[in-house]
Amino acid sequence: MKILIVEDEKNLRETITDFLKLEGYLCEFAETVADGSEKLALYDYDCMLVDIGLPDGTGFELIRELKKLHPETGIIIISARNSLDDKIEGLDLGADDYLAKPFHLTELNSRIKSVLRRVKFSGKKEIVIGKLCIQPDARQAFGAGQPIVLTKKEFDLLLFFVSNPQRVLTKEAIAEHLWGDFADSADSFDFVYSQLKNLRKKLLEKTGTDYFKNVYGSGYTFVANEP
Repeated sequence: MKILIVEDEKNLRETITDFLKLEGYLCEFAETVADGSEKLALYDYDCMLVDIGLPDGTGFELIRELKKLHPETGIIIISARNSLDDKIEGLDLGADDYLAKPFHLTELNSRIKSVLRRVKFSGKKEIVIGKLCIQPDARQAFGAGQPIVLTKKEFDLLLFFVSNPQRVLTKEAIAEHLWGDFADSADSFDFVYSQLKNLRKKLLEKTGTDYFKNVYGSGYTFVANEP
């Protein structure tokens, strides 16, 4: 899962980023409204953590922008401004949660998981698709009741497809989601094919179903209603 952290306090931003990376998230950051706006225009995210007080404006501006661009993206406000008016304004604009500073990183992680379950998987802790069972919080997958051993990137790739059923995902979109803006410097996207090939093989071995379909000239799609 991919997180955008919009926070101008360097130490806090780095602390959050380091912690969430250990929890398996791909993290990118912005320090200002302008930086955040540019990121939102260029890339897709599963969740945005945004401070209200930023050097060139407020996080409310980014919430408005994100709800127009990608209304399905989760939003958590992290702010020292723990006023009722700020909470109401943020939630009314479309934020999913509001966490006042200072906070424990473990609580932040729980809030992120809760938001992602709600916006991506209808609040479910388990996603069951035929013989395939996925537990996003535990980062585990099972086929016909048997564990499917996946690498971090393979599991992230599986979640990306499952949260976008029937949608054609291009190699560029997959690379950007799994590797962030570092994918922009890639000479080719052969590594995407390799990751997908391995994931496809593992799921097929455990479930007997090939959930992935090639869309010629476009990319790949995950067919959740396959028998």
